[in-house]
Amino acid sequence: MPAGRPTLYRPEYCEKVIELGKDGKSVVQMACAFGVSRPTMEENWTREYPKFLEAFTLAKQYSQDWWEQKGQDNLLVPQGVTFQASVWSRSMAARFPHDWRENSKMEHVGKDGGPIEHTTTVKYVEPP
Repeated sequence: MPAGRPTLYRPEYCEKVIELGKDGKSVVQMACAFGVSRPTMEENWTREYPKFLEAFTLAKQYSQDWWEQKGQDNLLVPQGVTFQASVWSRSMAARFPHDWRENSKMEHVGKDGGPIEHTTTVKYVEPP
């Protein structure tokens, strides 16, 4: 008989996590709805319960869809209505970094793609 604390997981959580995703909830909000820590839900339950893994994966997809739809709905807002595009964009990058993170890379190279050459010149100047 396995020792330890009994799980708080319930099979009906599969439907519930999908509904939370459809409402655009974050992973933390999903865990809070079940009264568990994020690692309990995200690591333990998804490893131990294959149906929950499928539901949780789908819930995260629905959540991203909800947020993307909000941005799409507000691309052309009526006159006088404000859409906080920069807030939305930062939220997308934070919530869904795999698809929404802006990456930039700067590389410094020397001539013909080689290393940068550094030259130091020391010049002696006679004192006056």
